[in-house]
Amino acid sequence: MQDFQLFLKYAIEEDIASGDHTSLACIPSNKKGTAQLLAKEQGIIAGMEYLSPIFLHLDSEAIVTPNKKDGEEVKPGDLIATIKGNGIALLSGERLALNLMQRMSGIASYTNYLQTLIQPHKAKLLDTRKTSPLLRKFEKEAVKIGGGTNHRFGLYDMVLIKENHIDLAGGVKNALEQSKAYLEEKSLPIKIEIETRNLDELKEVLSIGIAHRVMLDNFSIKDLETAVAMVNGKMETEASGGINEKTIAQVAATGVDYISSGAITHSVKSLDISMLINLND
Repeated sequence: MQDFQLFLKYAIEEDIASGDHTSLACIPSNKKGTAQLLAKEQGIIAGMEYLSPIFLHLDSEAIVTPNKKDGEEVKPGDLIATIKGNGIALLSGERLALNLMQRMSGIASYTNYLQTLIQPHKAKLLDTRKTSPLLRKFEKEAVKIGGGTNHRFGLYDMVLIKENHIDLAGGVKNALEQSKAYLEEKSLPIKIEIETRNLDELKEVLSIGIAHRVMLDNFSIKDLETAVAMVNGKMETEASGGINEKTIAQVAATGVDYISSGAITHSVKSLDISMLINLND
């Protein structure tokens, strides 16, 4: 939670800065209120653990009572949580709480939807690094809440050799061998994944045998089936590129181990959540 406190510091500075002058002007400083967090559409809720830290930061006596847990389904009108505290603090924290929870819940909801489409098959849905700057922790957490699986968090926890790396290294063989040598030299216990653009590149990767996982990028369904048969369990397989809700079930049916989708973090619609505040008499 320490990293969230740092995030919270900058988020509040961004939104409140010298003060919530509208609330400060309109509401007595000692006025208490009760806020209800309500779902306005169906989806999967995410981000519940951050409600208390947000409002306690603004009002040390705030009381947050959750009515839902992360990963639970909500429908329009459902009460998600109740927050009691200083009226100005409730209004000042409203937008930050809603922005974070709506974003996370939208990601969790779409991830959950795609995961249900591939449910009959073994494939796991992966996120990517296509996340909002400085919000990756929350967005990847939302993916897990929605039933998905996290790919690498950043550039430091996995070697992922893509087409630009291959071209600049002078080919698949050079890229793989240089990556293996680098990891051994630095004593880095991280895995190697390599992107392939066609079956010929896949054949080359298999002949070298260094990679732990192979990405099958923009392969047709027929080529995915062929690729899975060629790999035959020698390494993990990941389908990627141009996959959407209309094609994802077909991709999963080919037998790949993973399906990666940037859309689950960069193209989602936030879940509509509202906060209704009543000031106490």
